[in-house]
Amino acid sequence: MDNKLKDKNVDFLFQAILELRTMEECYDFFSDLCTVTELKAISQRIVVAKLLSEHRVYNEIVEETGASTATISRVNRSLNYGCDGYEKIFERLDRSQSRE
Repeated sequence: MDNKLKDKNVDFLFQAILELRTMEECYDFFSDLCTVTELKAISQRIVVAKLLSEHRVYNEIVEETGASTATISRVNRSLNYGCDGYEKIFERLDRSQSRE
């Protein structure tokens, strides 16, 4: 965990997110919380991370997502040197999708 990030406000945000139960609740909450631009940027990053974890090349990712190479590079750095947050989520999503 990144201790620079940890504080009571972030704790409150994450606790609120953990209370969401449906996709509709997520849309409602994040529509209220974020601007469209912020939400699009966040969602773009997770898609970039997924594609990088699948060993896709930058040119393909730029074409598929519209992300800049700077964004792709930043996400790649998080995948390689971060807290493994993306990988934990991708594993859970893969397990969840395989049960369906």
